[in-house]
Amino acid sequence: MKSTLIFLSIFFTGWSLSCPGLAFCQDEYQFDLSEIERKIEKKPYELGGFFEFRPVLSGLNRDSAFYSLQYYNQSGESTREQYNLGLRIEGSLRKNITSLYLRTDSLLWHDRPEWDRDTTLSEGYASLKPGPGLTVNAGKQVIPWGKGYAFNPVAFTSRSKDPDNPTDALEGYYALSADLIKSFEGHLRTVAFTPVLIPVTENINDDFGDQDHINFAAKLYLLLWDVDLDLLFFTGESRTSSYGLDFATNIRENLEIHGEIAWITDFDEKSIDTIGNVSIEESDVMSSLLGIRYLTANDITFLVEYYHNGGGIKETDAENFFRFVKNSYDTYVLTGNSAGLSKAILTSRGSMAVAKPMKDYLYFRATWKEPFAILYFTPAVTSIVNLNDQSLSITPELLYSPGTNLEFRFRTSFLIGDEYSEYGEKRNAYKIELRARYYF
Repeated sequence: MKSTLIFLSIFFTGWSLSCPGLAFCQDEYQFDLSEIERKIEKKPYELGGFFEFRPVLSGLNRDSAFYSLQYYNQSGESTREQYNLGLRIEGSLRKNITSLYLRTDSLLWHDRPEWDRDTTLSEGYASLKPGPGLTVNAGKQVIPWGKGYAFNPVAFTSRSKDPDNPTDALEGYYALSADLIKSFEGHLRTVAFTPVLIPVTENINDDFGDQDHINFAAKLYLLLWDVDLDLLFFTGESRTSSYGLDFATNIRENLEIHGEIAWITDFDEKSIDTIGNVSIEESDVMSSLLGIRYLTANDITFLVEYYHNGGGIKETDAENFFRFVKNSYDTYVLTGNSAGLSKAILTSRGSMAVAKPMKDYLYFRATWKEPFAILYFTPAVTSIVNLNDQSLSITPELLYSPGTNLEFRFRTSFLIGDEYSEYGEKRNAYKIELRARYYF
């Protein structure tokens, strides 16, 4: 029954978006080349960013394990509102062969009972380009490796994406990196080499891994027979050594395929027993991703990705954790003893803290650009399915951009799953969100 629900949900949303739109005509344009050349002249500096207002209404699942962990000592509520005000400032300055880049993100939010705020230097680095084939960067930077849209097993040098918002800009790490690029004639058209040094101390990249070490990573890029191919590796004492391969290529003009595979050595695999104890066994694990992107004649883009998380916990481990939480909550209600819940909270911040903690996931997204000739309007639907316990999320959204500097996005998320499943035990049953951005 659960598998049927998943199939019908994805089939129905995909079918509804693939209905053919009305044909519309486009005006013919005449180009003034001198005007284009004038507009694309680079200024020595750039400054921009956006203001954002994002109210969120969450419908809470009061029977879930994560609801019990968060609200066990508070009065019960069925909904929760949060109001977010965001400001991003980013700019660059170029002088001869030197460039500076800066991006800051500030957030002011109200999540009862009070307002809170935070400002983060997301990126800030200097770039030196002594020649057309060499660039050196130093400072806090995002080095995004991998070809996947929602997941990147080979992202050894960057933070993990949020699969529910994979296009959001990430915070970088302090690093020293370089790009060496060489072009050729023939089947091998481009070769690029990217070495990266990532220091970890008490004050620098302290959340990357073990401190007081300098780590090394590298990527070798090849454009071979119209296939983008990367060979990647990471070594150091802050994390265990990792090796990776990714690729992307167009099979047809409107059909692209991409994939990644990562081999992680000496990984701490975790398991959870029925009384909430976490045991660790060191082993080598493999994570992988395979995806396709297809564009239809009426501008609908379908994206499907299968992700295998080799370091994820098993379905039985997740079920043991959820049962332990609920048993501990029942004990707290009867006796007032919160020791079990405190233990479960520590486990939730470790084994269950990653965005997708289990083994196998299917990601589906369909977007329809300007359906029925409605300008600046793009509806979409996204679904993430946990293939181990058959729970899932479904997120329809509407995006409207009436101008180059204004954007509105309305989205809802519904979490579906049985008891003791990942999405069935989330704190939220649904979420409604409006995001308004003004770019400057």
